[in-house]
Amino acid sequence: MSVATEAAASSSAVEARGTRLDAWWDRVLSTPRRRALWYWGGPILVALIAAVLRFWNLGHPQAIVFDETYYVKDAWTLLQNGYESSWPEGADEDFARGDAGIFLDDPSYVVHPPLGKWMIALGMLPFGAGDAFWWRASTAFAGTAAVFLVALVARRLWPSTLVAVLAAFLLAVDGNAIVMSRVALLDNWVMLFALLAFWFVLLDRAHARRLLEQRLDAARASGYDPHYGPALWARPWVLAAGAALGAACAVKWSGVWFLAAFGLYLVIVDALARRRAGVPFWLTGSVLKQGPVTFLLLVPVAALVYLASWTGWLVTDGGYYRHWADEAANRATGWFEWVPPALQSLWHYHQSAYTYHIGVHGDHPSQSNPLTWLLMVKPTNMYFSATEDGSGGCGADTCWESIIGIGNPLIWWAAALACLYVLYRLVRYREWQLGAILAGLAAGYLPWLMYLDRTVFQFYSIAFQPYTVLALTAVIALILGRRDDPTWRRERGIATVAVFLGFVLLVSAFYYPIWTGMAVTPEFRQLHFWSPSWVT
Repeated sequence: MSVATEAAASSSAVEARGTRLDAWWDRVLSTPRRRALWYWGGPILVALIAAVLRFWNLGHPQAIVFDETYYVKDAWTLLQNGYESSWPEGADEDFARGDAGIFLDDPSYVVHPPLGKWMIALGMLPFGAGDAFWWRASTAFAGTAAVFLVALVARRLWPSTLVAVLAAFLLAVDGNAIVMSRVALLDNWVMLFALLAFWFVLLDRAHARRLLEQRLDAARASGYDPHYGPALWARPWVLAAGAALGAACAVKWSGVWFLAAFGLYLVIVDALARRRAGVPFWLTGSVLKQGPVTFLLLVPVAALVYLASWTGWLVTDGGYYRHWADEAANRATGWFEWVPPALQSLWHYHQSAYTYHIGVHGDHPSQSNPLTWLLMVKPTNMYFSATEDGSGGCGADTCWESIIGIGNPLIWWAAALACLYVLYRLVRYREWQLGAILAGLAAGYLPWLMYLDRTVFQFYSIAFQPYTVLALTAVIALILGRRDDPTWRRERGIATVAVFLGFVLLVSAFYYPIWTGMAVTPEFRQLHFWSPSWVT
């Protein structure tokens, strides 16, 4: 064999890598300006798509939907009185017609903190309560902001704007996320504040690692080798996370599980960082030295934000149980006698609300078992209306309008499998991104498994849905592969992901009418029930 023949054989043995699509994309992003445009433009574009899906025809129906009966009217009376007030019987219909001034001065007994209702009230503050668009507007904004935030989170997890855009896209077009952005409930705000805290925790991870290395290098340069590592106080992202987590708790108490999970995650990350940095007593140093510091940076800030959310109740006189401790028989004595009566009354209110929460039992046609949430076995039917006289606008005599919290089945079922694979992959490969995702998923989901006999609903899952989407994104990133992968593998990965996302988009378009209350025929509505348990 000649030298030339041997060289040709050797060259052909080198497997081709990358694809023509990768080469084209490299040319598209060949300048710093184009890369910057893609860096911000990609997430913004997906957020704009999410905004259209959430704000389009948001004022329909002009009616109180599902638990809006509590939160919208409570939000309006918070604006008027500073506390949640009672309403007469039949107030939902009057309120929807624009008669928002029929509330009473008597307080209403509510069992969720005020912040979520204050956030709902933001839409009605400048424009009033006459249009359903405005009592849902801030919640739709929260859902849109969450899509953009998911992109920022994903880019902290993986250094790829493409992967970040894919993660945001999955949340943007999913039905559960769309429905929960189009009805004025509280859970979207729990999701947003917890996700914001998650982003802050990821930012702190990189900041704390750099700070630890700097402090250790300085100590070792001076001839001192710290056995436990330094206590790091300069961690502004932990303070920010504490504020966001306090806000989540101030919407619903379920936010406290995110506070606990992310606090534990910070301690674990600190321990691993000290071990990698060669700190001899890394575990002791992280738990007994840095742990208390992290607690003081995180928890008091969360507590202050939570307490501040009750300002309206504290500075007015009409709230439920507001003057409970003013009665001598109720006032604390002994060690807690110094506590102001208003705070004693607030503590009693919390005791009463907790008793209510753990005792919520009953039958509801849309209630679901938390064990089934990842598979979306029982979605929540939030609104239904029928017309029989041909005036419904669907082209038939009988038209139905529905708002059903059914997620995109392809996204949800694929994400459920992805969560299992992510757990397996974390155990095998110890990839930190997967541990962070599972921490968020565990905080939003696992606590509900303690309340299997309580009346709960599938839509509570919105609080942890960003993490199931991120788990699915992790698998998608693995399927896509890297640009230096063999051409055949890279091409198959791109084709597989493109086909999956194409079907996701088609399914979302198919389901969009029953996510948004559009008029459809009964037969068309029935086509969306892919499981007998979905029939409502």
